Amino acid sequence: MEQLHAHEVLQMMEGNSYSESSLKEAIIHKFGEEQHFYTCSATDMDIDELIVFLKKKGKFMPTDDGFTVDITKVCSH
Repeated sequence: MEQLHAHEVLQMMEGNSYSESSLKEAIIHKFGEEQHFYTCSATDMDIDELIVFLKKKGKFMPTDDGFTVDITKVCSH
């Protein structure tokens, strides 16, 4: 299975709020449970690893009921 760029998940998140568990469910629903992802600096991440990576990189911003993507922190290449 070909890896997807994490941008796919970040774009999916735009305009929506998530908890970590609801984000995982949304990723599984859209991309499948076995999908792996890559970024500019990491490869072959499963869904749990991707969520931890994006959180650590500051890609999420808090909302009243969880978090959403901070679109200003998404690279555009």
